[in-house]
Order: sequence, then C-alpha cells, then structure tokens
Amino acid sequence: MNLSIPAKNKLIFALDVPNRKEAESYVRLLGNTVGCFKVGLELFVKEGPDVLKVVKQNSSASIFLDLKLHDIPATVGSALRSAATHGVRFITVHGSDGGSALKTATEVKGLGLEVLAVTVLTSVSESQLGGLGYKEGLSLRQLVLDRANIAKESGCAGVVCAGEEVSLIKKECSNDFKAVVPGIRPAWAEIEKDDQSRIVTPKEAILNGADLIVVGRPIRDAKDPGEAASKIVEEIELALTA
Repeated sequence: MNLSIPAKNKLIFALDVPNRKEAESYVRLLGNTVGCFKVGLELFVKEGPDVLKVVKQNSSASIFLDLKLHDIPATVGSALRSAATHGVRFITVHGSDGGSALKTATEVKGLGLEVLAVTVLTSVSESQLGGLGYKEGLSLRQLVLDRANIAKESGCAGVVCAGEEVSLIKKECSNDFKAVVPGIRPAWAEIEKDDQSRIVTPKEAILNGADLIVVGRPIRDAKDPGEAASKIVEEIELALTA
C-alpha cells in the first residue's frame, strides 16, 4: 500500500450513467473530491470516446476505461493501442482470456496506459462456480489467485478483484502489483436490489491493501453525492493512518 498517495486519489467514482449530460454533472460535482472517474460500457457505448473529454475538460482526475475487453489477442492489442491515444490511465481486460490476450498489455507499456485484468466479477459468488462450468471443489479465491498470477506474469499492471482477496494477491504477487476493488459498500449506504455478492467497506478494502477502490451507487444514489464522496475519502484517510 502506497501511503504517500492522497486519499482522494485512491477513490474512483463510477460514471454508470446513461448519457453525457449526467456524466458531466457528476464530474463537475466530484472533480475535486475523487481522483479518477470510471467510464463503463453503458456510457461508452452511448456516447463513444468523446465522453472521455467530459472528464478532461471538467476536472484534473484520471480516467479508468472499464470495457472488460474479451477477444482474440490481436483484437485486444489493437483496442489497447487505440485506448492509449485517448489519454486513458487504466483499462480492463478479462482475466479469463489467459496469458495470450493478457500479454498484449506489454504492447502499451510506456504509453501511460495501465492494463488491469478482471479476475472474477464481484457479482459472482462461490456457489455459482459449478453452474458456470468450473470443476467441483474449486474455490473462488483459488480461481482469483490463479488469474492474478497469470496477469502478473503476462505484464499487466494489476487486477480488479474483491476486497477480501486483496491481501492474498499482494502476498502472492507483490505489493507493487495493483489491486483495484469494486463492490464497495460503506456501512451507512442503503442500496436497493444490490447485485454485488463479494462486498467490503472502504476501510476494509484499504486495510487489506487495495490501491484504489471503485464506488458507484453509494455515492450516486446518496441524497448528497458530494458529501457521500467526502465521507468515503475520510474513511480512506482513517484507514491509511490506522
């Protein structure tokens, strides 16, 4: 865990909104509170690469392009090179694609783009693995760790994983290997119809060694999103000094 990084730079806000107008509203509101904005499939498919300019023009925050690329190595490599031209800081690739696809991360080293491998989506629970075709008795943590190791060996900058898996990954892959954690649920947050299975609080994620946390609904659905984001930054600060 890098303690020299300001707490706000460890917070990524998920711009999981349907259009540019809403995205710009949140960027203007939270631009001085969070260190990074995540642009996911919904917004990127609707607005295209131009939506990335919304973040650049209205804040100094970095951009996490969460497209979870999942294709043959040649296509993934081309997509990564294209993303690098947009000034994106982070981008995701599915860790299930194995080393051949993940090794394309080395093609954009030096271009300012960090490739993160998604281990297992935080909406997936261990009880679901059998139904997804995995062998009986395979633990979810072992699956996550196996994919993290492949990502590290392939040249990825880090992984996206659940908060409860961070310490294990750090121990196995080194502290320099980034762990980005979604599925963040502050104790005070009220989330209706939550589809996340493996969740932790901001404090738990940071204490486990998370380098960055991704928060969407707890901020977006709050009565005062700005205040909610500030509370999470405060929680990160407390965890860093604990």
